[in-house]
Amino acid sequence: MLLGFSAGLPLALSGSTLAIWMTDRGVSLSAIGLFSLVGVPYTLKFLWAPLVDAWNVPVLTRLLGRRRSWLLTSQILLIAAIFLLGAMDPVASPYFVALGALMVAIASATQDIVIDAFRVESLDEDQQAAGVASYVAAYRAAMLTATAGVIAVVALMEARGVPLSMVWAYGYWAIGLLVLVGCAAVLLAREPERQQDDTAFEAGSPLERLLRTATAAFADFLSKPQVLAILAFVVLFKFCDAFAGVMTGPFVIDIGFDKAAYAGIVKGVGFAAALGGGVAGGLLARALPMAPSLWIAAVVQMASNLMFSWQAYVGVDHALLTATILVENFTAGVGTVIFIAYLSGLCTSTSHTATQFALLTALAAVGRTVMSALSGYVAEASGWLWFFVISAVLAIPALALLAYLQARGHFTEDKYIRGSGPPPAH
Repeated sequence: MLLGFSAGLPLALSGSTLAIWMTDRGVSLSAIGLFSLVGVPYTLKFLWAPLVDAWNVPVLTRLLGRRRSWLLTSQILLIAAIFLLGAMDPVASPYFVALGALMVAIASATQDIVIDAFRVESLDEDQQAAGVASYVAAYRAAMLTATAGVIAVVALMEARGVPLSMVWAYGYWAIGLLVLVGCAAVLLAREPERQQDDTAFEAGSPLERLLRTATAAFADFLSKPQVLAILAFVVLFKFCDAFAGVMTGPFVIDIGFDKAAYAGIVKGVGFAAALGGGVAGGLLARALPMAPSLWIAAVVQMASNLMFSWQAYVGVDHALLTATILVENFTAGVGTVIFIAYLSGLCTSTSHTATQFALLTALAAVGRTVMSALSGYVAEASGWLWFFVISAVLAIPALALLAYLQARGHFTEDKYIRGSGPPPAH
């Protein structure tokens, strides 16, 4: 939970909070739009994840172990990057602000890589869902802190007469200090046991270890039975939810709700429902095997999109919007926790947990980032009622793949988890 809080803090600082800061300082909308590109490291983090699996951090690895040393290193770099970004002026030095935001994103993505590996290796299989639920709940709370919290600090500083050029710096620096929560978690935690021959693992030059780890990580995963179906399922499982989610805000405003309703219901009620859904997802995955848990999550995600079709038919109705947002965010929370628990179960070799999990999460993001880019065109062509029906139908390929994998014995014991390819990197 503490690591989830640390992981959730920086995302908004290089995204939505940064956009508000730049808008407040009068930066053009076109320039603000281009700054969304600083989020690319979150998608490409699998490219440097092998570094975390293959290399030691000088001195710290000997004192803390490989996972905790990388965690602490990424957190120290993250604090430095947040402080540096907060000290910059988006009007006078926009390119340096972009560089600072990119540094925050890279440090944050690296922290995500190590936390994922740490969680997968530290928890038993039956603890993964509970661990993910705790992580996601704290992550969402941290994101709220890094948006509303920063704005609250800025407003307080302005009320006290602090110059406009400094108020945002105080907001960013406050969040930078909160990353120390994650540092404390690292120091209080235990290093997960590594099931490998460390002496053999360290053989060769750093470059040789890096190449060997990267090659073995991909070879091990690609040797799993039904690997192509697994990869397609990872891409498509959350697609229907992401496809509709991109248009939620525009839909609410377009059909006639005001901004106050959007803020209070979509963000306020939605936040609470997502937290509840995360807890429910953890309990569900703990009570049932993975296959039925995934079936329940997939079906409720699919059905929840039809609530928006009902909303589009009824029009402006605050009680119905509250119910719609409750259902959507609750089911999304259930699906997220169960899906991440499933991804965690696919990574069993401690030699390259970080690399494999980073690859899987990058694939899972394809539906949200690339495939959902056409959602606006579909909405314009079909109208809101049929758009959300179409988004529900888009869940069918994932359901078909789930049925296929279950029929092939993918979820039988741990047969689906372990590959049959080359041995680990050592």
